[in-house]
Amino acid sequence: MANAPDVNEANFQEEVLDAAVPVLADFWAPWCGYCQRLSPILDELAGETGGKYKIVKINVDQNRSLAQKYGVMSLPTMILFKDGEQAEKIVGFQPKGSLADRIKAHL
Repeated sequence: MANAPDVNEANFQEEVLDAAVPVLADFWAPWCGYCQRLSPILDELAGETGGKYKIVKINVDQNRSLAQKYGVMSLPTMILFKDGEQAEKIVGFQPKGSLADRIKAHL
C-alpha cells in the first residue's frame, strides 16, 4: 500500500477535506476479504494518478467515528471527496477499469 497512504482521524481534515485535488478515501478493515482483494487495485491506481487525484486508506476499526460520520455501513466503501465535499460513494468491490472511470468522471 505504498501508493495509497493510511489516513486517520487526526490527519483526515488535512489529507482529504483540505486537499487541492480530489481524494478517493477507501474505508476498509483487515478482516474484510473484498477489501484485501481491492487493495492492490487501489495501490495500482494510486501510482497512476499523475497528480490529478489521490487515494488514501482509512481503517474503520481504528477510525470508527469517520466511518460513522460518512455513513459507511458495509465494506469496502470508497468515497470520492472533491473540494472537501463528498462527490460520490462507491460500495463493494469494483474492477480497476470501473473504478478508474468513476474517478475520472470527477476530474
